[in-house]
Amino acid sequence: MASLNPPMCDFGWKAPDFNLPAVNFRSIEGNLVSRDMVMGKNGLLVMFICNHCPYVKTIKTRLVVTCLELEQYGINSIAIQSNDTLKYPEDNFARMTEEAARNRFSFPYVLDETQEVAKAYGAVCTPDFFGFNAKGELQYRGRFDAAGRNPEPPKDSRRDLFDAMKLIAETGKGPREQIASIGCSIKWKGE
Repeated sequence: MASLNPPMCDFGWKAPDFNLPAVNFRSIEGNLVSRDMVMGKNGLLVMFICNHCPYVKTIKTRLVVTCLELEQYGINSIAIQSNDTLKYPEDNFARMTEEAARNRFSFPYVLDETQEVAKAYGAVCTPDFFGFNAKGELQYRGRFDAAGRNPEPPKDSRRDLFDAMKLIAETGKGPREQIASIGCSIKWKGE
């Protein structure tokens, strides 16, 4: 397992569109979901995650809660799974369906089978977070919180992702100081 840190935020970079099948969107499996369908009135959190990554497993419960809290600020969320599902069958569509149901995802969980969306976003790891304002401009590309692979963050630590997305909802701008996320490399086809 290779741990990677994605590059820092390229403020103002526009969110590429996508049209991907969801496992749990509007109760219709396989329904195609686009960026504009999920954009919130104050922004969008695009998350590259997968089922098998230990970093994602560690934050999953807190992530679900955070996404529900962000909805109250007009920020919607979407999770994209881009790993090679032939080499990593735990990340396939059927297992994504199980994962979304088991964890009660309130956000669509979509499959990027061609990996074109991950490439368009420049995603490098799971988790990799992209926080956009209402204009679709990137304002956050940082970590979830200070916990890393630990079950809980240090006491009294900042909730980096939540705090940044709340700021984006309120001002349209993300924090200037951001700490890079860390996670497992995306499992690219042909590697």
